[in-house]
Amino acid sequence: MEYIVSDKVRNAFESLTGKAEVKEAVSFMEADQENMIQKQIELTLIPAPTFHEEKKAARLLEMFCEEGLEDCHIDEYGNAVGIRRGTGGGKTVLVEGHMDTVFPMDTELKIIREDGWIRCPGIVDDTRGCTSVLSTIRALNHAGIQTKGDIHFVGTVQEEGMGALKGMQYYVQHHPELDASISVDGPGYEHITFQATGIQTYEFNFYGIGGHACGQFAKVANPLGAAGRAIAKINELRVPEEPMTTYAVTGAFAGSYESIHAIVNKATILLNFRSNSQEELEKLRKEIFRCIEEGCAEETARWGRDTITYDYRHVCDVNAGAQDEHVSIVEGAYLVSQYLGCAQPKLSKGGSTNCSRALEAGLPAVCLGGTDAYDSKCHTLAEQFMEKDAFKGCQQTLLLALLCAGYDNIESIIK
Repeated sequence: MEYIVSDKVRNAFESLTGKAEVKEAVSFMEADQENMIQKQIELTLIPAPTFHEEKKAARLLEMFCEEGLEDCHIDEYGNAVGIRRGTGGGKTVLVEGHMDTVFPMDTELKIIREDGWIRCPGIVDDTRGCTSVLSTIRALNHAGIQTKGDIHFVGTVQEEGMGALKGMQYYVQHHPELDASISVDGPGYEHITFQATGIQTYEFNFYGIGGHACGQFAKVANPLGAAGRAIAKINELRVPEEPMTTYAVTGAFAGSYESIHAIVNKATILLNFRSNSQEELEKLRKEIFRCIEEGCAEETARWGRDTITYDYRHVCDVNAGAQDEHVSIVEGAYLVSQYLGCAQPKLSKGGSTNCSRALEAGLPAVCLGGTDAYDSKCHTLAEQFMEKDAFKGCQQTLLLALLCAGYDNIESIIK
């Protein structure tokens, strides 16, 4: 089905892209690509696993200061922040990329640059997003563009894994003045994520008396047996394909080689489940807890000598977030993507990006950066970045930020 953009957004976009200074800013980004790649490389070579982003945040903050942003600081949660003040009468917009990577601190970070490619762990996810943030600031400064609304430029922490998007969550919760949010996560300009996949991650611990594998046989129940029963039950659950709903037991831990002949007194499983529907997510949660409780009860009943109990830790909780595909920020991102050469941009209805936390906060929001041009191999040691047309991702960030903040005689597309 054809995606039709409203007249309001289209008229604002055509007026914006017709301005000489906006064209100058867009052209500058292409000319400035090598400079930005050097900054991208510099940031990539600073190790920044989740919860350890301090050094990268300090350098990114210096870059914000070098570009003349105001109120540059590291906030209470560790996010690197700089503000570009507007002239007034516009909307306050957040433009952010996350600083953390999935790689341990001792990962070898070596740049290999050849044949139009740059390879290094973290070169894309999300160092490229942070680079797009910087490029946007530089282009605005070069062309002398003063937006109506303030723009908050931020490098966020704790997006990946156990971080659970909490740097972004902290920022949007503590800045009620924000009217819209643009996240950049990746090198491209063809994908627009505008909804959020709900995520729940739990650690379940099963407890019993434990004892000698032979001497206590049939005298005690086995926590590992309860965990196994629960896993088997969970693996039989049926979930809908649409809305997308998934689950996986992602870890199981009990005992050791030192106690290889002992019935454990504790067993642990890790469980991650997701859905694009908050309703389906809650349904699945109830079913999973039923499986856990039945596993404990059945193991207890089988041996009848003690009682298996359990507790749990809620590791990650992200709400599913619905947003209409014709919200103005989505339409604006779509037009920009087409303008840059993508005939049919992809609208992603789910995803785990910082956009999720903005939607939780009630903000119109998108995440940019997805691409069909190549496989970046992100989250692997073979991560790679293609230099050709890389500036287009930066241009998309710039143009959408201008549409949202408002500029000159063009009102913000944000209501």
